[in-house]
Amino acid sequence: MMPRLVVAGLAFLPVLAQAQAAPVVPPSAQQIAAAVLSLPPEFRADARVLGYRAGTPGLVPLREGKGEFTCLASDPAAKEFHVACYHKSLEPFMARGRALRASGVKGDQVDTVRFAEVRAKKLAVPTHPASLYQLFGPPDAFDAATGTAPKAQALYIVYMPNATVASTGLSAKPAEGTMWLMFPGTPKAHIMFQPRM
Repeated sequence: MMPRLVVAGLAFLPVLAQAQAAPVVPPSAQQIAAAVLSLPPEFRADARVLGYRAGTPGLVPLREGKGEFTCLASDPAAKEFHVACYHKSLEPFMARGRALRASGVKGDQVDTVRFAEVRAKKLAVPTHPASLYQLFGPPDAFDAATGTAPKAQALYIVYMPNATVASTGLSAKPAEGTMWLMFPGTPKAHIMFQPRM
């Protein structure tokens, strides 16, 4: 009798391991509060927010918005806290990236596909500068009780598709406390600025 119980118990171990490994998805209100923190205060109330729901893969709408920005909640399955908000003119480019990743496209191949689609005029990118605000830090960076992220660091980005070192006068070499141009000459060209915290 005992061996059968042991075997029956062992059969449930994979199920228990999966249940224990499933990330805890914070309530929508908490995800929204954290997601909009990277934005300047005047843009927060009207931002659209995408986040996570238990049992649903990928990002889902948590709040519709009538403002200029879409914010992404921190992924509960990730090892770090990371929220980002981008200008609505970046939506086609960002949404395409999410769709490609969801279909199994990985790493640099996501940009290879997007860049080709931009060049073929199948995917729109802004024709003007467009902002992206981020906060990142350890898993406990966001304090739900205070609605703040005291352990998070900010990173600011301004997308300028196809901008170059020559067209902007910015270095392409990363340097702390100063602006620099990442991915120059590509549809994903953007100015990076990480202020000291």
